[in-house]
Amino acid sequence: MERITCDLCVIGAGSGGLSVAAGAAQMGADVVLLEGAEMGGDCLNTGCVPSKALLAAAKRAPAGGGGPEVYMAAQDHVAATIAAIAPHDGQERFEGLGVRVIRAYGRFVSAQEVTVGGYRIAARRFVIATGSAPLVPPIPGLDQVPYLTNESLFDLRDRPAHLIVIGGGPIGLEMAQAHWRLGCRVTVIEAATALGRDDPELAAIVVDKLRGEGIDILERTAVEHVSGQDGEITVQIPGGTISGSHLLVAAGRKINLERLDLDRAGIAHDRSGVSVDARLRTSNRRVFAIGDAAGGLQFTHVAGYHAGIVVRQALFGLPAKARTDHIPWVTYTDPELAQIGLTEAQARTRYGARLEVVRAAMAGNDRAVTDGKTAGLIKVMVVRGRPVGVSIAGAQAGELIALWALVMANKLKMTAIANMVAPYPTLGEASKRAAGNYFSPRLFENPTVKRVVRAVQRILP
Repeated sequence: MERITCDLCVIGAGSGGLSVAAGAAQMGADVVLLEGAEMGGDCLNTGCVPSKALLAAAKRAPAGGGGPEVYMAAQDHVAATIAAIAPHDGQERFEGLGVRVIRAYGRFVSAQEVTVGGYRIAARRFVIATGSAPLVPPIPGLDQVPYLTNESLFDLRDRPAHLIVIGGGPIGLEMAQAHWRLGCRVTVIEAATALGRDDPELAAIVVDKLRGEGIDILERTAVEHVSGQDGEITVQIPGGTISGSHLLVAAGRKINLERLDLDRAGIAHDRSGVSVDARLRTSNRRVFAIGDAAGGLQFTHVAGYHAGIVVRQALFGLPAKARTDHIPWVTYTDPELAQIGLTEAQARTRYGARLEVVRAAMAGNDRAVTDGKTAGLIKVMVVRGRPVGVSIAGAQAGELIALWALVMANKLKMTAIANMVAPYPTLGEASKRAAGNYFSPRLFENPTVKRVVRAVQRILP
């Protein structure tokens, strides 16, 4: 067995692992990168990229979805999008950066060593970036029927006649809307509430829009049993059954840790992921865990953020801690749903009477009116002039939340938004209006301000 020594061994070539490997190699570290599946991980191959590509194709589909060829063209667009981005995440590029890429799964054999293929790797530091995979719930009969997950959905060529989706979270609803617009009948079954992690007032805007388009969304509905065969799936729910041609399971994610033999390296972990401290260090101080593997928020941009935290420590020995209060997330339905920081309910629990909530309806934004996209609103949770959470439902909510991410990452106050001059007409003006709605009562409903203005007017020439 060939022995390799290096500064940094990264296990997993998803977004987080690639960011660590690229950054470290370009700054002079000796880096080995291990990946047993596809370079780019879930995000490129079966997650963010293909799902957003399918959504984009669905938005361009004719009313009613058109013929079956439209669905095939949409899936072709997905494949072409992946192919266009793949070289950026590919083995050749990373080897060109100086990274040694080994295309196999690694496992720990000690606190300081990993084996992979015919190699034994000893590294000064390791980074676990193995990501996550679809969670398949223990529903009776599910293991006896064909079903789809995000790992197989984008391989379809024939359009489903009736897609049944188990799970009303972001993945489930995004794919439900995409398939509806591509001409499928769609039923979503959610055991709790759809988009339950988000502010319920804003989630309702999205759910109502999807229902208005024609998607059946059953909330607080348990799946009791699944049966059937290719093209004929039956789902038993309380009080009846639902029959469809295809079944998509979108019921959450599980962390990919089973191949790693973490116990042999003294790395604490559980079902939710690897146990890490604020610096993303595991119980083995030579080993970091990032992204989904570290538990917590499961987003591509979080993995990239974690990568920067690790590189600063592993390469420069500088202490760095990860935060979560400034991390946004987005559901890319139409309208979109975005969140950063605390929801209204969370903020009221934490801050009580100190909390102020300001709103700006998208119906009051001229660009939204011109585009016919007036559904939605911006809601900002403010404590002593500083936003502690922002919820947005509406067109391009994912773009609008970026400004608030800048504000919250840098702990700015509402004055930073109020002082901004936004071009007219843009959706971005809605954020400025929200800030204006925070200051308006202080200026226009304050008797002291009115007395001062009257006094100044009397003495001005």
